[in-house]
Amino acid sequence: MAADAIMGRAAGQPAWRSGQVRGKFGSMLIAFGGLPATGKTTLARAVAAERSAAYLRVDVIEQALRESGTLANEVGRAGYAVGYAVAESNLRLGVTVVADSVNPLPVTRAAWRAVARRAGVPCLEVEVVCTDPAEHRRRAETRAADIPGLAGPSWAEITRRDYAAWESPRLVLDTARLGVPAALDALRTAMANLAGA
Repeated sequence: MAADAIMGRAAGQPAWRSGQVRGKFGSMLIAFGGLPATGKTTLARAVAAERSAAYLRVDVIEQALRESGTLANEVGRAGYAVGYAVAESNLRLGVTVVADSVNPLPVTRAAWRAVARRAGVPCLEVEVVCTDPAEHRRRAETRAADIPGLAGPSWAEITRRDYAAWESPRLVLDTARLGVPAALDALRTAMANLAGA
């Protein structure tokens, strides 16, 4: 009871429902997608930190699976499957989840939406693109690896990657035209609109 009084909420009400812990938007799934080196991880991390959200990066999950020795090379769908399960369990606790992955196919995008639907929360899909090929290539060739043991893909690998056109409604952020502050403003507006829907 004392903790409830300190947090400014009704007795027994979860903190995230009161808006005192999780922010004014409520719980949601924010599912990022886009080719490597477009800036999606930079934006996803920033949103997760700002919202005190659970941050799930499929590349990290896949590398952990490789290092476990269970799946030594090609992890296939396993990384995404683990991501879906962890996301859903956090969403059911009322925690906002930021999912960071290439999210390349209609089936992966539909799976993230299904996670949100099962958890009873809204899903904001975000596609991050870089429409300036020279800038995209520069980023790909100069960025430092940030996952121990995992080298980033080459520019040739990025351009050959199987990445289907996005057909479902989503927020598109072009990092060739938007800096990080402007992209984050667009994300905040989209989150507020989704929460108010």
